[in-house]
Amino acid sequence: MKNHLILETLRTDKDNSFKLIYEKYYGLIEYHVLRNSGDSDDAKDLFQDVMIVLVEKLERDDFVLSAKLKTYIMAIAKNLWLKKLSTSGKKETWDYRHEKDLFQEMQLSIEKETTYAEKLQHLFTKMTSHCHKLLDDIYYKMKSILEIQKEYGYSTKHNAQNQKHKCVQQLRELKDQS
Repeated sequence: MKNHLILETLRTDKDNSFKLIYEKYYGLIEYHVLRNSGDSDDAKDLFQDVMIVLVEKLERDDFVLSAKLKTYIMAIAKNLWLKKLSTSGKKETWDYRHEKDLFQEMQLSIEKETTYAEKLQHLFTKMTSHCHKLLDDIYYKMKSILEIQKEYGYSTKHNAQNQKHKCVQQLRELKDQS
């Protein structure tokens, strides 16, 4: 699933999304905690902290997920766990070569995120004002297609979807030109 679809799903269907995230990634987080001076209760607490950070990020209008969701979640978990260990005086047994690789991957993801957001913002300035506003409402303000239909005065949901498609196509063409 593409990252923008993942973000849209996380923003619109949080209950099911977090259940799926738990099923898919909790075991990885627990494994990391257990291997690094923690127990199951620590893993549960850490997972909740990771979800709080993720929700806070999702609520930011400028947030763009440029890494894989697994990479992003594990990076948050490892950083939070490392902080907890350093404040509690426990030692982490994690191989720091892996930590270095993870840190480099995170840095690259952050750089890509900034670059992607800047490129997207630049492309938005080249679009028609109507398409710019429409895509902003759909992807950044997370308005449903029914809200778009009513707000923009489209006679049917299908017309609103067609207009969305045309605006996305306009964005793709601008991207291909640049």
